Amino acid sequence: MSRTNFQELLDAGAHFGHLARKWNPKMAPYIFDQKNGIHIIDLHKSVVKIDEATEVLKEMARSGRKVLFVATKKQAKDVVATKAAEVNMPSVTERWPGGMLTNFPTIRKAVKKMNTIDKMKEDGTFEKLAKRERLQVERQRAKLEKNLGSIRDMSRLPSALFVVDVQKEANAVKEAVRLNIPVIAMVDTCCDPTPIDYVIPANDDATKSIELIMDVMCKAISEGLEERKLEKEKEADAAPVEEAAAEAPERKLRPRRGAKAEKAEAAPAEEAAPAAEAE
Repeated sequence: MSRTNFQELLDAGAHFGHLARKWNPKMAPYIFDQKNGIHIIDLHKSVVKIDEATEVLKEMARSGRKVLFVATKKQAKDVVATKAAEVNMPSVTERWPGGMLTNFPTIRKAVKKMNTIDKMKEDGTFEKLAKRERLQVERQRAKLEKNLGSIRDMSRLPSALFVVDVQKEANAVKEAVRLNIPVIAMVDTCCDPTPIDYVIPANDDATKSIELIMDVMCKAISEGLEERKLEKEKEADAAPVEEAAAEAPERKLRPRRGAKAEKAEAAPAEEAAPAAEAE
């Protein structure tokens, strides 16, 4: 069953590409036609590519891996941040921090600093600081929250990147390619699809188009997470049964002595007693 259909994509305006004079020839396989100087994306191919991407994301979620969503453009940032949060996945929607992937330990240090400030507020240390120092620390905390807030729980590199607008997020794509992290992306007719592992040809400027595709991707992730949860519950239920089965053979090795066995052992002793009296 397809995750989305031609009509839904058409209604969302996912078929509108960029101006024909600004096109990237490498996107030619995904272009259906040209109308009024604007390229029209072949939505039949988009449907196929969306299904491929959702299967990958579902499998990743089922195996407990994280997908990092990246979208800093105005029309995408709020949609991406909201949808990613719904499935408990990290996202970057303000500014791509240089070296976010290639220099991940430094990013983790910044997150640690943010957590330290939070701890200071909890244990009362923050209140002991001078007013000026408190203001400086608060500004620093706000800046860190804005840039790194949604990745604070990301303790390791993501298993994949989902990108909206590969031109705007070129640095993120470069870092992912360098580290062999798969990239799933909405790719418009003006972009180069070559570095992208899973290309989703679609309009990456319209909020409706972005929202529809994000919704489909996050539903697949949600399904993967639900399957993972059910598998864990089955394993938990099966554990006591397996333990009982492992103990069962030990009980068989120590059979209980019956009354008949005890009587049979006592019989020879009773027969020997009259013989002794006769002598």
